[in-house]
Amino acid sequence: MTTLFDPIQLGDIALANRIAMAPLTRNRAVEGNKPGPMTVEYYRQRATAGLIIAEASPISPTAQGYLDTPGIWNDEQVAAWQSVTQAVHAEGGKIVLQLWHVGRISHTSLLPDGEVPVSSTDQVANASTFTRDGFVPVSQPRALRDDEIPGLIEDYRRAARNAIAAGFDGVEIHAANTYLIEQFLRDSVNDRSGPYGGSIENRARLLLEVVQAVTGEIGAGRTGIRLSPMTTFTAPLDSNPQALYGYVVEQLAPFGLAYLHVIEGETGGTRTPDGKPFDYAALRRTFKGPWMVNNGYSRDLALQTVADGQADLVAFGRPFISNPDLVRRLRDGATLNELRADKLYGGGAEGYIDYPTLAA
Repeated sequence: MTTLFDPIQLGDIALANRIAMAPLTRNRAVEGNKPGPMTVEYYRQRATAGLIIAEASPISPTAQGYLDTPGIWNDEQVAAWQSVTQAVHAEGGKIVLQLWHVGRISHTSLLPDGEVPVSSTDQVANASTFTRDGFVPVSQPRALRDDEIPGLIEDYRRAARNAIAAGFDGVEIHAANTYLIEQFLRDSVNDRSGPYGGSIENRARLLLEVVQAVTGEIGAGRTGIRLSPMTTFTAPLDSNPQALYGYVVEQLAPFGLAYLHVIEGETGGTRTPDGKPFDYAALRRTFKGPWMVNNGYSRDLALQTVADGQADLVAFGRPFISNPDLVRRLRDGATLNELRADKLYGGGAEGYIDYPTLAA
């Protein structure tokens, strides 16, 4: 019987166990949107995870939506990330980078020359973002023109290339949590016409073109993707999530991706939203490759899910923040450290790299 602690191969990436560290925005980048020395230590401490999915990283200056998030669009950022990947690899770990464009979940104060955010639409989101003034409402976006989309796809391609140059074992395309790609996917946000609007096939076009570009650049065996069919983080659900994501996964299946990472239910909330049924198993039957699940998994549920073959890996988010040695704690059934929620976003070492291990 397969266990949570058995090794697994994700495309070109061999993992020591089936426990992933989910991508977690911590807002601690240093000047130039670079990871600093504390970030190196943060990921080094957590390198016993089978796979670390490093925090979502903007693919361009105009992709940023939150203060002090580390990017992957220039050589200085690549060099800074190299210190992170070298530290993780020295501990025997594997790490991929999540490629991020926030779309309309941004603020003009965070973008070059006060530009407005871009999206599938010009509808403003009912959401807030983290700026130098704290959490503030997001800015009014503008709808991307069709002729701007090839440049956007090239930004994803360059970011994937930069991630490999920085020493990452691969990338995860962020197509979840109602950021830019999901803003195109959902008819609740995508109100455009033309080749990227209207039908499910058109709304999925951007995602599939990004996947084509990234896999063409670094290989499908180093490319994963994250989806969140039922989250309403900053946008309403699609009118027919099962049909939309069923089509998306059907189109992703032939690429031979390293893995598919699915958030079950509401991001950071209930795994089974009342009155909102969704058949995740149907998607898995279509995809067939390594299947990673996420959202509110306890130790017992994670063990059972892998043992039953319902998933190949389980990603943990907040438990990895407060437990750098989470893999050992899960193996031993040990008590977990309490999370300091007031230290999640921004700040210094406290609540970032000072959580004790069992050994300590």
